[in-house]
Formats: sequence, C-alpha cells, structure tokens
Amino acid sequence: MMKISIHGDHVKITESIKNYVEEKLLKLEKYFNESNDVEVIVKIRVRGDEQIIEVTIPTKLFTIRAEESNSDLYAAIDLVQKKLESQIKKNKSKISNRYKDKKGFVMADFEEEEIEVSPIVRRKEVEFKPMDEEEAILQMELTNHDFFVFKNSKEKCTSVVYKRNDGKYGIINAR
Repeated sequence: MMKISIHGDHVKITESIKNYVEEKLLKLEKYFNESNDVEVIVKIRVRGDEQIIEVTIPTKLFTIRAEESNSDLYAAIDLVQKKLESQIKKNKSKISNRYKDKKGFVMADFEEEEIEVSPIVRRKEVEFKPMDEEEAILQMELTNHDFFVFKNSKEKCTSVVYKRNDGKYGIINAR
C-alpha cells in the first residue's frame, strides 16, 4: 500500500479530509507494481478563498507532481487526483521505455488512452549574455513569457527565472 503523508499549512487536517485524500490517491496505486515503495507527499494550504492541494510522488527514478485549487477543498482533491492519473496515463510509454532497464521499477500494466503527443513545434536559439536576476525578470516581462533562461552573472551559472502561480518569481539554477 502506498504511504501517504498529509501536511496542512495553516489548515487543520481533519479525519474526514485525511480519509478523502487517501481514498482518492490510493486509486493511483494500480499504476505502480511496487506500491509499497511509493510515498506520496500532500500539502494543503489556503490562499484567499482558494483551497490548494499539492501532491508530489517522488519515485527512485522520477517525480510526479500536480497542484490544483478550488474554493471547495474536496473538489480540489478530485481535480488533483484526475490530473495525476492523466499525467501517468499520458506518459506511461515514455516512462516504461526510459526506465525499462532500471532495477526496482516497473510500471504496472494498464490500458493506455489514445492521447496525441504534441511534437516540438518550435526550436529557438538564443545568445546568453550575462545579466542579473532583475534584468532577467524585466526581459521575461518584455517578451511576455512565463519563464526566461539566462546566464546568471551573480551565481555564475545558467538560470531560469519563472513566474509562479502566486504572481511572484522563482529561480532555477543549473550547476
């Protein structure tokens, strides 16, 4: 059985919430052959009127993550479970092919849905000029993108600045 740990960030996790989350997420167990090795981390928080649930499933080889929000927590739980299931079904072949030779991981057999995988439709080459994070944010805003890749002059590495769901910014540094 999958191990599910649920944490509330300024939210009291009642027994009924815990039971509902477990009931929904245990439906994903059928996609993992060795579900005893699968740990699911659930974080529930509130932002304004929105109830937000974030679910992370780190396996030995990859991580599956989804986040949903709704004014009704139970609706958000339903949505995140469907999103995770869709991600697993959509990527089953890729996951199985990529990790087929790895010990300790086998994706359980299930019927794949016929989902068209969208091919790469555009390839771009960019010249990296060193810049600080504030300039990268400005460049991102000027190009009207959700992210911007740049050579971080402060950190001395390649970085990605991105716009978060809360309207703030995040940085990923590639070392």
